[in-house]
Amino acid sequence: MERFLKRKKERDAIGIAMHVSTVSIVINLFLSAFKLAAGILGHSGAMISDAVHSASDVFSTFIVIIGVRIAGKSSDKEHPYGHDRMECVASIILAVTLMATGIAIGISGVRKITAGNEEEVVIPGLLALFAAVLSIVVKEWMYWYTRAAARKISSGAVMADAWHHRSDALSSVGAMIGIAGARLGFPVLDPAASVVICFFIEKAAIDVFRDAMDKMVDKSCDDDTVRKMRESAMAVMGVKRIDDIRTRMFGAKVYVDIEIAAEGKLELVESHKIAENVHLSIEEHFPDVKHCMVHVNPLVEAEENE
Repeated sequence: MERFLKRKKERDAIGIAMHVSTVSIVINLFLSAFKLAAGILGHSGAMISDAVHSASDVFSTFIVIIGVRIAGKSSDKEHPYGHDRMECVASIILAVTLMATGIAIGISGVRKITAGNEEEVVIPGLLALFAAVLSIVVKEWMYWYTRAAARKISSGAVMADAWHHRSDALSSVGAMIGIAGARLGFPVLDPAASVVICFFIEKAAIDVFRDAMDKMVDKSCDDDTVRKMRESAMAVMGVKRIDDIRTRMFGAKVYVDIEIAAEGKLELVESHKIAENVHLSIEEHFPDVKHCMVHVNPLVEAEENE
């Protein structure tokens, strides 16, 4: 029954990720087409670049879908611990894509600044400015929408995709400033904003990459979570002491190994029952825990009388 409920929860999480990804793809396709048309009709190179950036998000979302799908596969003979780390691989690919996007935006901005007055300045139309404002609103909403889903299902890949939406919103802010600046007679504002936005995007990419790598190398949970796990185990009747507790991140899931001490004279069936209750308590109170292994140490008579 417990395994069935866990599997159902995992399927629900995959369903949420697929729904969010589908919404993301549909909106990005329409937004990219609109921004491209606005950039061409409004004579805005910044808006055309922004349209390409939005189109690249469609590729990123497909990576998320593939990663989440593979990570959600059941354990098999070759992968007895499941495929959860494939979501980390998807997050790393997205982080690298995000980094490359930020670098490209930064390089483009620097080149335009250093070009000075050599480039021919074309004043963008109001359609391009409207497209930039619309993109900011839509992409910022998509960021919060995707971020909420990522937190609900504890998905690093979906969170990385959320940051892609935020990077696109920042890119549109740069395009808006550049278009407005060009219309007001300050075309240098466009490339300058792009350089600033580059640093924000790189910071987001580094955070996503670092989180994915932590989960790839079995990093332990934070101290506060471990402390709460100790308290949960100690609250189980029959547990006299926590001898050791170790945690490790495995993709978006957590594995826990805990050693408890119980009365040494207990029968095996009673000791097993205490261990089972600790196991159930940890997995019930900490939804991200995929499995909790409990080992029971016997308290010697001298320790029991202390």
